[in-house]
Amino acid sequence: MSAAMDTESTYSGYSHYSGHSKKAHRQGRDRHKSPRSKDGSRSEKSVTIQTPPAEPLLGNDASRAEEGQDDNWGETTTAITGTSEHSISQEDIARISKDLEDSVGLDCKRYLGLTVAAVLGLLVFLTPIAFILLPQILWRDDLEPCGTVCEGLFISVAFKLLILLIGTWALFFRQPKADLPRVFVFRALLLVLIFLFVFSYWLFYGVRILDSKDTNYQGIVQYAVSLVDALLFIHYLAIVLLELRQLQPTFTVKVVRSTDGESRYYSLGHLSIQRAALVVLENYYRDFTVYNPALLTASKSRAAKHMAGLKVYNVDGPGNNASGQSRAMIAAAARRRDSSHNELYYEEADHERRVRKRRARLVVAVEEAFTHIKRLQAEEQQKAPGEMMDPREAAQAIFPSMARALQKYLRTTRQQQYHSMESILQHLSFCITNNMTPKAFLERYLNPGPTLQYDRDRWFSKQWTLVSEEAVTSGLQDGVVFVLKCLDFSLVVNVKKIPFIKLSEEFIDPKSHKFVLRLQSETSV
Repeated sequence: MSAAMDTESTYSGYSHYSGHSKKAHRQGRDRHKSPRSKDGSRSEKSVTIQTPPAEPLLGNDASRAEEGQDDNWGETTTAITGTSEHSISQEDIARISKDLEDSVGLDCKRYLGLTVAAVLGLLVFLTPIAFILLPQILWRDDLEPCGTVCEGLFISVAFKLLILLIGTWALFFRQPKADLPRVFVFRALLLVLIFLFVFSYWLFYGVRILDSKDTNYQGIVQYAVSLVDALLFIHYLAIVLLELRQLQPTFTVKVVRSTDGESRYYSLGHLSIQRAALVVLENYYRDFTVYNPALLTASKSRAAKHMAGLKVYNVDGPGNNASGQSRAMIAAAARRRDSSHNELYYEEADHERRVRKRRARLVVAVEEAFTHIKRLQAEEQQKAPGEMMDPREAAQAIFPSMARALQKYLRTTRQQQYHSMESILQHLSFCITNNMTPKAFLERYLNPGPTLQYDRDRWFSKQWTLVSEEAVTSGLQDGVVFVLKCLDFSLVVNVKKIPFIKLSEEFIDPKSHKFVLRLQSETSV
């Protein structure tokens, strides 16, 4: 209990990293409003990819850094907690209502598609059984006796239906990963093909068997077996179209994050634009480092300081317009560009020096804390089994010794909004439980990891918008460019086709490597 109180007293200000004023709230809201395009001539199609609901938005993080912070904000900022005041405008209300309508439409579309597929699948599996049972129910006395071959066909139908059921479950009954803006073309074609196929069999069955009351029961069972065989072939076609066709790499896509320019390359097969966008998003959460808007404020603050140091005097009187002042400020800033690179160099060098210094302090503090843990473990082994300390209590006991160093390092590297006190304690207790080293514990904080490493409520975006000049159901082609937009940034995807490679073979004669060494018979003494 005392260890928990020490933890809270040492780390009381850590859970609140930076306080937001009402001005910063309005600036953040205005900055995240989607800009209206002024160019009406460009024909772009904007559709939405929505992941499963009930997840937090990426931009609703209350610890977002302000744009006007200086480099020493980690030491000079005072966190003040209290009642939060929020304002909302009519545009925000309209945007929220539009998002709700879009989400309702996507949910209806998803459930409608699942309902249609489930009804059609149930019809497919019940049709062969109905073909066999209807003659037994309607004109059983007039049927010819079913011989050995007919009874063997019953076993064949049963096992084929079981195989078809397992294959359908493995291929189609999966948890959806995302809501795509348009239907999957191949899946829709397969559903239409299955419907037409089953309808044709029912039409033939009704005309030639039900109306005439065919007495050849073995032929009726053979007709049901042919239906099951055809359904198995359609299932094989579905595997080829839905799974195997996209496995061979055909295109290389370059994904660039618009804010910091981080990029990755991926190889894709024959996919539609919307499915390629889904693959890009899945790889983005795994490969890209977490988006940190606080790292982008350095250049903005530097530009603000340059413009703040300029003074403009209006010598022509108040009649002059503001465009002349703007040109004068731009010209003065251009004359100062020779000295700006020196300021940038020294700012980056000073930042790197402070990061290395605080990193060294953090490493030393964590190593001392883990040494203390080993000493505690040695002491606990001598006690009774009922007095052993669990990993959570051990983490709370050693955390105050490293809390200040970790807090300063995370503030200097602008990572504090992604690591809460509870998450650090959980990670520390996890490392203690698995007997991990201090280096393993610090890996999460010294090296920014992929997006999936952090809590979902700090990075997960509920809705992505796909912007493409081509139809999103069309396949990938060389030179296609589409954009994936979320609240804070966008991913620009450029598609290039893998070139055709021609290899030629060159034969080397094995005898060409042989040589003869001739020695002189007479040698000098």
